[in-house]
Amino acid sequence: MNSLVDTNVFLEILLGQSASQRCRDFLNQDPGANWISDFSLHSIGVLLFRKNRVELFRQFTADTLPQLTILTLSSTGYSEVIAARDRFDLDFDDAYQFCVAKEAGLTIATQDKDFERVKTELSVKFI
Repeated sequence: MNSLVDTNVFLEILLGQSASQRCRDFLNQDPGANWISDFSLHSIGVLLFRKNRVELFRQFTADTLPQLTILTLSSTGYSEVIAARDRFDLDFDDAYQFCVAKEAGLTIATQDKDFERVKTELSVKFI
């Protein structure tokens, strides 16, 4: 299954939270089948810099980026972000992820239950 991995999956591992092993196992199942959005990468960087965990960000990018393809939303896709927000009552980050996954024909791999609302239009894998 080709998946756009949501930010929370990576943060679960990086911050050593309770589901980190489950998230790690998911990523290790089929590493060539996982993608990351530019938004997720930037969000992780912002959070880790804010926590003064720059070395962890360096390690994350060195370990994971060779295994992942970074996707960005096309310039025409931004109007769809607004439509996804309105249609599914999503925050910007979730609407962006939804639109990137939809544009690329990917499943969203996440822990965020807000994606329950998009399952009629997009495949969602809850980790």
